[in-house]
Amino acid sequence: MVEEEIQFASMKDVKVGRFVLIEGVACKVVAIDVSAPGKHGSAKMRVTGIGIFDGQKKTLLKPGDADVEVPVIKKKKAQVVSVSGNSAQIMDSETFEVYEIPIAEEFAGKLSAGIEVEIMEAMGRRALSKIGG
Repeated sequence: MVEEEIQFASMKDVKVGRFVLIEGVACKVVAIDVSAPGKHGSAKMRVTGIGIFDGQKKTLLKPGDADVEVPVIKKKKAQVVSVSGNSAQIMDSETFEVYEIPIAEEFAGKLSAGIEVEIMEAMGRRALSKIGG
């Protein structure tokens, strides 16, 4: 069974803290600027987002009535099996699948074997989102 990876939403529905797809990268929205409608056009929206997997800053500029792609993000509970350098071996709490994921700077030094974490999964990629349940 193939699950839907991307949904569509109106630019007007985009809010700070939500997720959008900018240049094919799943990003968390950190700022939105709206320009006034002009004489011959609609209001434009400038959405600034930070990539949830790579941390890169991206900008999306579209009319307010346009559609935008929204990634489907799943949050899962997992347990740290081991930590080695800047990567951790994680076991999914539901499927018991074991995989390796990079440790973001904000979690460096805070992980150890046995700790429960939350993993964000979107578009075939995974990232550590928070420590603890």
